[in-house]
Amino acid sequence: MAFDIDMIKGVYASMGERVDKARELVGKPLTLAEKILYSHLWDGTPTTKFTRGKDYVDFAPDRIACQDATAQMALLQFMQAGKDKVAVPTTVHCDHLIQAKEGAATDLRHANETSKEVFDFLGSVSNKYGIGFWEPGAGIIHQVVLENYAFPGGMMIGTDSHTVNAGGLGMVAIGVGGADAVDVMAGMAWELKFPKLIGVKLTGKLSGWTAPKDVILKVAEILTVKGGTGAIVEYFGPGATSMSCTGKGTICNMGAEIGATTSTFGYDESMERYLRATDREDVADAANEVKEYLTADPEVYANPEEYFDQVIEINLTELKPLLNGPFTPDLATEVGTMTEKAQANDWPLAVEWGLIGSCTNSSYEDLSRASSIAQQALDKKLKTKAEFGINPGSEQVRYTTERDGILEIFEKLDAKIFTNACGPCIGQWARYKDPKNAPKNSIVHSFNRNFAKRADGNPNTHAFVASPEMTAAIAIAGRLDFNPLTDTLINEDGEEVMLDEPTGWELPPKGFEVKENGYVDPLEDGSGVNVIVAPDSERLQLLTPFEPITPASLQGMKLLIKAFGKCTTDHISMAGPWLRYRGHLDNIANNTLIGAVNAFNQKTNFVKNQLTGEYGGVPDTQREYKKAGIKTLVVGDHNYGEGSSREHAAMQPRHLGVAAVLVKSFARIHETNLKKQGMLALTFANESDYDLIQEDDTFNFLDIDQFAPDKPLTIEVVHADGSKDTIIANHSYNNAQIAWFNEGSALNLIKKENA
Repeated sequence: MAFDIDMIKGVYASMGERVDKARELVGKPLTLAEKILYSHLWDGTPTTKFTRGKDYVDFAPDRIACQDATAQMALLQFMQAGKDKVAVPTTVHCDHLIQAKEGAATDLRHANETSKEVFDFLGSVSNKYGIGFWEPGAGIIHQVVLENYAFPGGMMIGTDSHTVNAGGLGMVAIGVGGADAVDVMAGMAWELKFPKLIGVKLTGKLSGWTAPKDVILKVAEILTVKGGTGAIVEYFGPGATSMSCTGKGTICNMGAEIGATTSTFGYDESMERYLRATDREDVADAANEVKEYLTADPEVYANPEEYFDQVIEINLTELKPLLNGPFTPDLATEVGTMTEKAQANDWPLAVEWGLIGSCTNSSYEDLSRASSIAQQALDKKLKTKAEFGINPGSEQVRYTTERDGILEIFEKLDAKIFTNACGPCIGQWARYKDPKNAPKNSIVHSFNRNFAKRADGNPNTHAFVASPEMTAAIAIAGRLDFNPLTDTLINEDGEEVMLDEPTGWELPPKGFEVKENGYVDPLEDGSGVNVIVAPDSERLQLLTPFEPITPASLQGMKLLIKAFGKCTTDHISMAGPWLRYRGHLDNIANNTLIGAVNAFNQKTNFVKNQLTGEYGGVPDTQREYKKAGIKTLVVGDHNYGEGSSREHAAMQPRHLGVAAVLVKSFARIHETNLKKQGMLALTFANESDYDLIQEDDTFNFLDIDQFAPDKPLTIEVVHADGSKDTIIANHSYNNAQIAWFNEGSALNLIKKENA
């Protein structure tokens, strides 16, 4: 039986009436995304037609999911909200704080020792406020959610950008910052700009070496890392219905890499099969009763150009396996065309590691298909040239794959079976003692992100993203340009052999099985639970409310850094070893923007202190400004804040005294996070004004006292020689968001309203 089945049935009970009313208001057939959005309005039955990409809308999500790294700050904020219990079903999943090094048993034991304080905190807060708790080793949040909580037609938010994975089971699941989650936990509406809609029509059928991963790698090539910003991507067509549910999850998962609000698929037989296989027959039965509301109206898929803002068509029969990278997930290379491209760009052709897993590709199907390639290496007497690492997605997947002999195949190739956790995918990989000075190399993985230093902290690691089966093949060959469709390998007997096409199972033939899934149900009444945070803790710190940024403080501001090129949340607030401080705002603030490239010297963590004229680290320099009572401005390029949902990338600069961020464009989640923390998130009205910013600039906000929706702000830029420029800065604040700014943060407003 499913978790929260009564809630799910309640969603379905009201869905028909709400969708029918929305269709009447809109005046035309509806996409699946529109059906879910309109059926989850905060006010209930729709009364207004919303304009895509313009109207801010209040929604009522069905549930919330938090991973341990972001849950710390989210729950520290919720503790200030004045509530006794979360208002909607919520879970916390301990998957980020487990470092991959020796192997599952040793690594999990080490994590439970080194992060005990954090796990105990999360467990006690969960118990106190009615939150379901998944212990360390239980699995990666998004695989666990897909197996237990996702349901067709539902709406979920999560404090991780890859929350979108649940779109594989027909949800609108959206990654948010912790402050957004706190709103919903506290029983308030969740605000989102009504998304635009991108339709992806999949024709043909996947076969051979081509996998669902190649679909999203192709979409990333087409749309780039920012092409999905502000939009929901809806997949449909015969190619979509022919694909497994977990394959759909893979595609939706990496929608985060194109900036999409989320991605989703209409309910079909593969989803029903998955629900029944994961012991949720009750959800499948309930979904079947309203299945016409769990996919788009037939007219939409018949004539998609009339209903989507953009339509892409991909023929799966013609789609070739892809390798995307290095350093960005949208740089695609067809397998078989890598040699010339790698040589031209000086990418190392020798591959040192093949890594399979992460929330993107760690299902039973993924591991079974990859193991079919590994088995061939054993049968055909091939020596693997690269090392193997495997991260099962959940304890249920691990237990079942172990039972069925799948993990044993990898182990016979000396693969390291890591914990059911994120591991290398989010930088929790103890690959080097000194990663900053590690050698240039290439790795291939089935993860989602491949930014510089992402996996192992080594800026010289060239990471390429591929399907699990292609990752296995390349790891066996040890070469980036290996093409299993055409190339041969020399085995131990000196014979030329070829790898056959991968095979596998959509679902385990003997069903899923698990002994201990790692779930802890909260107390019915948690009022007696005491949550203790030691005053001298290095890992956890109770929060102090932010003070409002006053108009007077926005005069005489200094430039902290003008970031050059890509500036992701990894650049603003690194993961890896810094994850240990995710619950301690002041300590983790010491990594603020240390990965951003200074436009004036092309160096990282080296900026000019205008008070002394000397150069130093970004956090150190910013602390000097804060000590002097001076607010600062950060300037950035396009898609600033690309990447994860981590609100630390907003809270850290805010804590240190940054008042405004002025960029060419924002990634959606980061822009919202800045707003939630009471900062100014601004964009250049004229992008070329980025070039006007000089290293010694001072800034004056001339009309901040007139801050209002749809009214740009005017910034006077005073250069060191006394000359001045005027910059017009656009913003997307509405009245409610301006209220957050005026109160100092959205949380301050919640506390005020609950007082």
